[in-house]
Parts: sequence; C-alpha cells; structure tokens
Amino acid sequence: MPQDPTERRVVVTGPPRRARRTSGYYRPRTEIDEQTTLGHTYVRSLMRIQLRTGLVVFAVLVLLIGPLPLVFAAAPDARRLEWAVLGFGLYPPMVLLARWYVRRAERNERDFVRLVEDR
Repeated sequence: MPQDPTERRVVVTGPPRRARRTSGYYRPRTEIDEQTTLGHTYVRSLMRIQLRTGLVVFAVLVLLIGPLPLVFAAAPDARRLEWAVLGFGLYPPMVLLARWYVRRAERNERDFVRLVEDR
C-alpha cells in the first residue's frame, strides 16, 4: 500500500536540555576572531605590553652601550681594555637582558592566552 505523497512526517522535539548562557557571558576568543572592537582592544593591549617590554630592553641597551665610545675615547691607548670590555664585560649583561626579554614576552603571551581562554 503506497503512502500518499501529501503526507509528511513530523518531528517533534522538546526544549533544549542545556540552558545556554546568554546574559553576561562572552567569549574573548570569538571577539578576536570576529574582529570586533573588544577583540581589537584585547589584541592592542597585548601588542602594547610587548612593545613596552621591547622599549625597556632597548633603553637598557642604549644606556649600557651608548657611553662606551666616550669611555674608549677618554683612554685612546688602551686597545686591550676595549676588547676586554666588549668581549667579556658586555656579553654577559646582553645575554641576561635577552633572557629576561624572552621570559617576559612569553609570560605576557601566557597571560593573554589565559585571559582569552577564560581559565
């Protein structure tokens, strides 16, 4: 016995079992992905703090390396002193400064990810 083509099958569904949070709940990751004003603010804050970290490192380098030509000009006969200062006296502070910069930048990124992922 063939079915009448005008008959339709009706699917009955109940109310959703899980209530969705609509009021007061937002996801920062979707704000960033959708490039909203709030997402732009999140990314801009990360960029600003990374820039600030880079400028601090640059300022310390300028203060550390900047006066060296004046020091070397004051003692023109001390070529060995120049090489010792450049080779042994300047290298360790630069390595420590680089390590500090990398650790600080990674910490900034971890904090940003923690903020975005709501942890």
